[in-house]
Amino acid sequence: MKLIIHDLPRRDYPPLGQGNEYELRIITDNGTIRKCIGCFGCWLRTPGVCVLKDDYQHMGEWAGASDEMIIISKCTYGSYSPFVKNVLDRNISYILPYFATINGETHHQRRYEKSFKLTVHFYGDDLTPAEQDTARALVAANSINFYSTGNEVYFYGNAEDAWEGLQ
Repeated sequence: MKLIIHDLPRRDYPPLGQGNEYELRIITDNGTIRKCIGCFGCWLRTPGVCVLKDDYQHMGEWAGASDEMIIISKCTYGSYSPFVKNVLDRNISYILPYFATINGETHHQRRYEKSFKLTVHFYGDDLTPAEQDTARALVAANSINFYSTGNEVYFYGNAEDAWEGLQ
C-alpha cells in the first residue's frame, strides 16, 4: 500500500497511478484533524491507535501497513507545512515508547516489522539552498526514526508540479 499525505489545496487533481498495482490511502486536510496532545495514550492505553477520535487516529497502523509513505508538502522554512507536521505528530503510534541505540543515536523502537520507503515532494516559490538542505536533513532524520528502507526528496516551484511529480 502507498500512503500519501498531502497539504495541496482542495481541487480536482488528475488520478494517480493508472494501472497501479498498489492500494492507495490518501490523507488530506478535511478540516477535522485534531492536534496531538502529547498524552501518550497511543503508546499506553490504545497501543498503535491515537486516543483522539477523528479521521487521523489510525495513522500509525496505516504507516505500519505501507510499502511507501509519500508526502507532498509546502516547504515551510525547510520543514513540512503545519498540516503535514500535525499528521506526522499523530503518527507517533507507529513507534514504541521504548528506546534503542542506532549508530550511536537514541531512537524509539519500532512497533511494526514492515518498513516503508519515504518519499517527500516539497513545493514553494523561491526555496533557498539553505531551506532545501534543511529539508533534506529533516527527511533523512525522519527516515531513521521511521525505520524506512530509504528516502528521496524532490523540490518543485508549485503544488501542481509536485502533484505531477507523482505520475
